[in-house]
Amino acid sequence: MFNLGSMLNLGSTEPVIGSASIVVRCSSSKLFRYIGEDLFQNYPKWSPEVKELEQITPGPVQLGTIGRQVRVDQGRRSESRFKISDFSAGERLTFIGVSDPYRCSYELQTIDVETATKLTFTFELLELLAIMRPLEGLVRATIKDGVGRTVQNIKRLAEAEKLKSG
Repeated sequence: MFNLGSMLNLGSTEPVIGSASIVVRCSSSKLFRYIGEDLFQNYPKWSPEVKELEQITPGPVQLGTIGRQVRVDQGRRSESRFKISDFSAGERLTFIGVSDPYRCSYELQTIDVETATKLTFTFELLELLAIMRPLEGLVRATIKDGVGRTVQNIKRLAEAEKLKSG
């Protein structure tokens, strides 16, 4: 198949995906509350790159909720809108970029009903701008580091929250 990007050595047009998992010492319902139901209060805590976060649609966070974020990643400021595309209580939260081609998914798997949940965070950059394709390796490494840091931050914060609330 003809691929101009490959011919011009611009790199892959495949999505750039990073994923990391960790065991969090709390129930899946409490972890989902922290990540999903309280997304707009807690997201900037586990992702310090988020400088502004706003819920656009009123009401509780649910399927279809739209948000806006301003991030500063490695000195680069970006603004995007996102939409909750999967909100399965205790199991999964996914949001997709409305203005930019990305997807973030937080999947929860109960290990012990009361005390342990496996969290898997996946970030997908669904399209890499042509100008960034020569830097694809760096982008992949940055995403890999970012997803690892994200699950570590969520674990630390959620476990501290659990200790506070009992």
